[in-house]
Amino acid sequence: MAHAVETCVHCGFCLAACPTYRELGQEMDTPRGRIVLMKEVLEGALPLAAAQPHVDRCLGCLACEPACPSGVPYRDLISPFRALMRSKMQRPVGEKLRRMIAAQTIPFPARFRFAVWLGRFGKMLRPLIPSGLRPMLDLAPAQIPPAQNWPVVTPARGERRARVALLAGCAQRVLDPDINTATIDVLSRNGVEVVVPAAQGCCGGLAWHTGDLAAAQAFARRNIAAFPSDVDAILTNAAGCGSAMHEYHLVLRGAADEPLAEAFRKRILDVSVFLHRLGLREPPAGGSRTLKIAYHDACHLANAQGVRREPRDLLRAIPGVELCELADPQICCGSAGTYNLDQPGIAASLGGKKAAAVIAAGAAVVASGNIGCLTQLRAHLAKLGSPIQVRHTMQILRDAYAGSR
Repeated sequence: MAHAVETCVHCGFCLAACPTYRELGQEMDTPRGRIVLMKEVLEGALPLAAAQPHVDRCLGCLACEPACPSGVPYRDLISPFRALMRSKMQRPVGEKLRRMIAAQTIPFPARFRFAVWLGRFGKMLRPLIPSGLRPMLDLAPAQIPPAQNWPVVTPARGERRARVALLAGCAQRVLDPDINTATIDVLSRNGVEVVVPAAQGCCGGLAWHTGDLAAAQAFARRNIAAFPSDVDAILTNAAGCGSAMHEYHLVLRGAADEPLAEAFRKRILDVSVFLHRLGLREPPAGGSRTLKIAYHDACHLANAQGVRREPRDLLRAIPGVELCELADPQICCGSAGTYNLDQPGIAASLGGKKAAAVIAAGAAVVASGNIGCLTQLRAHLAKLGSPIQVRHTMQILRDAYAGSR
């Protein structure tokens, strides 16, 4: 943490990339401003209460990292600081309750599904619900798809070219389980055997990014133990999950199993990167008409993992696809894990602007690689009355193979 603080030279290049600075225009709501605040809190020169609102408003999108000429590893600061200060942060009772409910439901698919079901009825009683819990009701979807399950092992079709393990996720399994089904189908079609370990759990990203170190460590240890060693890679199809698993060495820093975490994180790849490296065995059939697709960069894919080219190349491999870019692609859509719950005003503003950028691109479909982004885009496009389809990259590929895009 000290090295990351010292690396910042306060040049200001991060300001233009920071979504909260764009929204609020305050120095303390920029990466360099937060670095100063965190440093002063750690040195005892500033009370935590003065810094907490600005630290809370950070999306953790990491757009500041590629914008920084000094290479400040901001990810080494924000989540560790939140973890270090979590027990000292003062929060209203309603906010504490909301955070507790989110932590005890979202990472557990069965609980989350039940919570969403309850939320549908809670909306009818919204005026009676404490204000701290209302953001949860506002975000509860009107309906969710039926649950899906996947075999522990799905064999490769034809000659086997690789063997991988797949993180099934938690929120994604409830909100859009077809993403996993599409991912497994595309991999299998391309000669990849897919293992979905039964003992796996949440990636721990929600806990880590809100400072719950104990829970993040428990999730990390569970996954390190659950995933097999005899696979070519461990794949994720949700940017936030992949980013969190890449940070297991930070989550377990100083623990006896930190070396295991370091080795484990090096095996993590986004599915688009793995397929791009492996190469599509045969291109998708595509369709007889041109399909214009806008691609939205999920922050934890583009900024945290440096993955931009690979999903675009996979989409361009589909005959008839015309790929277009969005304005201000580096600006977060406002989803950012539980940010929609914790900072609903900023999240809604960012979501509305991102949806407007999608509409302006003139595409029929918008693709992305993260369930949070997909959910956010779907909600805000619907608010604007747009018929644009919102799909994961793997769903578009699967449909193209099936000839149903």
